[in-house]
Amino acid sequence: MERKKYYVNMASQEISRIEYGNNADFVIYATWEEAQMLRAKLDRMNDADFNGFFRAHVPIRPYHHDQANDDYDEGITDAFRMIYDLGNEATKEHIVNMGVLSENHM
Repeated sequence: MERKKYYVNMASQEISRIEYGNNADFVIYATWEEAQMLRAKLDRMNDADFNGFFRAHVPIRPYHHDQANDDYDEGITDAFRMIYDLGNEATKEHIVNMGVLSENHM
C-alpha cells in the first residue's frame, strides 16, 4: 500500500491529511491501515483518560495505584513509538529531544 503524509497533534489526538492550525506537531508517512492503528492507540488513550477522570473523584484511591493511569502511560508511549517509526526526520528529532522514548527504541 502507498504511504501518505499525515499530520498528528497529540494534544488534540488529531490525525489529518490536511495541515491547518496547529495540527502539524508531528508529520508521519503511513498507509491507511497504519493511520487507523494509530487512531486506535489514541482512542485507547482517550478511554484510559476518561476512566482516570472517574478515579480522580474517589478520594481514598491513590492515583499511583490506578490502572487507568498505567493504561494511559502505556498508550502514549505506544503512540509515540509508532509516530517515531512512521515519522519524517524532523518528527524523529522532535521525539528524541522530548525524551519520551527509551534509547533502545530509537
